Amino acid sequence: MSEQYTVAGQSIPTITIFYGGFLILWGVIISQISDSDSITSYAPAFAGTPLLITGILATKIPEKRKLWMHIAATFGLICVIGGTRFFMVMGDGINYASSSMLMLFLTGLIYTYICVQSFIWFRKNKEKNNA
Repeated sequence: MSEQYTVAGQSIPTITIFYGGFLILWGVIISQISDSDSITSYAPAFAGTPLLITGILATKIPEKRKLWMHIAATFGLICVIGGTRFFMVMGDGINYASSSMLMLFLTGLIYTYICVQSFIWFRKNKEKNNA
């Protein structure tokens, strides 16, 4: 039995690092190609930064991994909640802003689901992991 929960062979902190990096890149790239003057166009980057940091900290400080991953899961849920705005503006058509909202909703939902599955797995394997 594996000592940690993985998805496609990747640990949850590694997935968190990649997801945070993806959100930062998305926010910067979309803001640049859309020539947006609004700070809100960087919203994915603002959510990605703490995800990237918590993923790194969970890797570097394994004794605090549980704390950092719970914080990361909270930011994943914030992505989902922020992305729900897509459903309010989808009638206006797909543009850079609405595509970012949809991306935040879908990827945040997937990431949060993976985190919850990880927490369930650790709870079920608690005795084996503490031995």
